[in-house]
Amino acid sequence: MINSKDFAERLKKIMNYYDESASGFAEKVGVQRSSISHILSGRNKPSLDFIMKILHSYPEVELYWLINGKGAFPAIPKEKSTTNTLEANESNEVKPNLSVNNKLSTSGSLQNKKSISRIVIFYNDGTFENFES
Repeated sequence: MINSKDFAERLKKIMNYYDESASGFAEKVGVQRSSISHILSGRNKPSLDFIMKILHSYPEVELYWLINGKGAFPAIPKEKSTTNTLEANESNEVKPNLSVNNKLSTSGSLQNKKSISRIVIFYNDGTFENFES
């Protein structure tokens, strides 16, 4: 269960990091200003839809950090990635790079270009990691 007070603190941290007011944050995320106010005051708990809107609007926010405070914020910037490689962070944890493009072609011409936008890895201890390109 999400601790409303701790979630509100993480939400404030995101807003401060991006130098956003509550109304500016609400506009960018696509929710009503009152929704932000109610979550920050502890009156309401965040919905899954609200959390997903934050992740969509702010890709540097990690899902696991936002929900329970474990992990890092902001996530590792995308500029540090290189194509088709695996990376290791400070703890030697291997993270996949998501800039792989699959190309479907007919008779040598490019027909459709697909790219991976998100990978979620679920571990057997109940934790998970969210990677977005």
